[in-house]
Amino acid sequence: MQQTFRSSVLSGIAVGIAGWGYLACTNIIGAVLFSFGLLTVVHYKLKLYTGTAGFVALRYDDGRSRWLKAIGELLFVLFGNIVGCMLVSLLTRMSPMDLGASAQAILEGRLAIGPLRAGLLAIGCGFIMTTVVTFAREGKPLALLFGVPLFINCGFPHCLADAFYYMTVPVSYTASHLLDVAVLYPCLVIGNFVGCNLYRFIIR
Repeated sequence: MQQTFRSSVLSGIAVGIAGWGYLACTNIIGAVLFSFGLLTVVHYKLKLYTGTAGFVALRYDDGRSRWLKAIGELLFVLFGNIVGCMLVSLLTRMSPMDLGASAQAILEGRLAIGPLRAGLLAIGCGFIMTTVVTFAREGKPLALLFGVPLFINCGFPHCLADAFYYMTVPVSYTASHLLDVAVLYPCLVIGNFVGCNLYRFIIR
């Protein structure tokens, strides 16, 4: 359990650094730079929520207790990822770059479309994530350089990237929209999970 947590935190740090690169350059170059996060996770075999959700043991004939245990372990990974993202987010406060403004623009965009639509769009990100991680596990990491910019340019939310963005937003803005974010974020987590398991939901 301790090893899983450490791996999850390091994974969150990788995503946070990748998100930092994107906020510093919010265009196609920034989207490609974000690939660093997933390349790091795959290379070091770290625990990332969206890189794990499509591969956890969720057999339809499993007992309820085993199924709940798998979900519990996945949420534990998510928690560690968020801690890692938070550590990098705290470091952004030292940067002379106005990363908070770029992060706020992303959060405003999510809130503008609402939690339901954002959650549905998050399915696309989950689908892409499981696809590119499957390719990478088969020795084809180049897919990561296409998949990551793809979900960013499509506007498909990634729950860990968004966690980093939300924590990088100026505190005053986040505090005034705390309830909205509390409703929005679980929708992204669920949407990513559905997308990550789309293969298994359709082709059992």
